Amino acid sequence: MTKLAVFDCDGTLVDSGATIHAALAEAFDIHGIAIPPPAQCRRVIGLSLTEAMAALLPDGDNRRHQQLAETYKLCFHRARQEGRVEEPLFDGIVDLLEVLEAEGWQLAVATGKSDRGLRHCLESHGLHARFVSLQTADRHPSKPHPAMVLQAMADAGADPAATIVVGDTSFDMAMGVAAGATSIGAGWGYHDEQELIDAGARSVASFPADVVRLAREAVHG
Repeated sequence: MTKLAVFDCDGTLVDSGATIHAALAEAFDIHGIAIPPPAQCRRVIGLSLTEAMAALLPDGDNRRHQQLAETYKLCFHRARQEGRVEEPLFDGIVDLLEVLEAEGWQLAVATGKSDRGLRHCLESHGLHARFVSLQTADRHPSKPHPAMVLQAMADAGADPAATIVVGDTSFDMAMGVAAGATSIGAGWGYHDEQELIDAGARSVASFPADVVRLAREAVHG
């Protein structure tokens, strides 16, 4: 039996909220729009960019949301070139990945980042080679659509019954449920525990180390 653990990136593997808000603030300022507060911006992390802009600017039309998304990408890319991107790993993530690998789990990522952004992030931490499948917003509908998890399962040769989705937002939890997998909330991220449960989380881990036990229970009962 192939066991697969699919991880969200922002808010689950790395704490990128401050950098994302800074790039959003630059993009909104370029378009002459007041940026929502950081707490509100963190709530849309995980969505694909156009969907995130629509959530932050509900009165705008699709063209405005697409323009903001493109400007955000330029701002984020400039920040990376200037060394202003900070995406530190949450404490315990490396240990979690190592334990899962030792227990025979395949690892994957499903994220609202672009291919380029995800590669930069994972390579900066020396993690890129650990994952057998990397699914991004470049090739899939926004979460909570299950396409990213379904493709990760296909890549790994895993069934839904042996697949967990670990993420910090309600979008991640709903995505996992829609794919038939078991959703496990990352309680150290950007949505609160009740939101994760309401969206379909079987359980919520307070710390990365807790995921190991919850993953075993999800597959072996």
